[in-house]
Amino acid sequence: MIQYLTRDQLDEKRYNQCISSAANSRIYAYSWYLDIVCDDWNVLVKDNYHMVMPLPKRKKYGINYIYQAPWIQQLGIFSSSSIDASMIEEFIRAIPKKFKLIDIFFNAENRFTSKHMSVRYNYILQLNTDFNTIKSKYNKNRKRISKKDFNNITIDKNGSVNAFLSLYKELEKGYKTHKDSVEKLQKLLSSGNTNVHIWNVFKNKNVIAGLCWLEDSFRITYLVPLATTLAKKENIPTYFVNELIKEHSKKNLVLDFEGSMIAGVARFYRSFGAEKEEYFWYKRMLYRL
Repeated sequence: MIQYLTRDQLDEKRYNQCISSAANSRIYAYSWYLDIVCDDWNVLVKDNYHMVMPLPKRKKYGINYIYQAPWIQQLGIFSSSSIDASMIEEFIRAIPKKFKLIDIFFNAENRFTSKHMSVRYNYILQLNTDFNTIKSKYNKNRKRISKKDFNNITIDKNGSVNAFLSLYKELEKGYKTHKDSVEKLQKLLSSGNTNVHIWNVFKNKNVIAGLCWLEDSFRITYLVPLATTLAKKENIPTYFVNELIKEHSKKNLVLDFEGSMIAGVARFYRSFGAEKEEYFWYKRMLYRL
């Protein structure tokens, strides 16, 4: 039996234990992370927290809907055992009928087919071998750039939240980033959670690049990379990825690049030897907002 529980009804300890022991665990699904980036969320629970499915939710014009919260790439169903297509369908049917729109990204291990589903692409890199072995799989151009001397820049690996956010807001001006996304990012960066890391890069005492990355027991998540035109000329994006790989090589971790559907960005991730991973966007509208 699948139960629908509100956030207040949730046994937080058992819920988080399910996420941490899940074969398909993602940092986005922990209660602390959802509390930060979601307006509100409830959860579907099966077999005494053996399987869970968090549901970010909102209400607009009196209409309840499940939405894709900012700074989350993959949610869906989490469990330590395998999850087949029939189980995914059972969970979808268990979403209360009061929700007139379901808009959610299922994780890569939640494989199913539906007319309401489309495939999206992510790139991941296994870090369980030594740095030189991983580096040997870079493409020719990435190998060349990674040999560059970066002594003309300074990196602060305990970066200032304010400096990072100022650069983010400056670079995002032309993209009209939703105010809610900016506010949730600020809340995440300021949370003090030790799984959230900020790196800032300086040249001539000016911040020219930044990276927010997440760490859990399974993945290093490349959440928010920032680079000015100057930083791109200095190949700082390559420097960031190289540093992450150096620090976490020979660990049983995955470097999760979080996408991308953009061809140029996807090529950049592939140039490090990253492999394509499919995940799934399910969007079903039962009432026009």
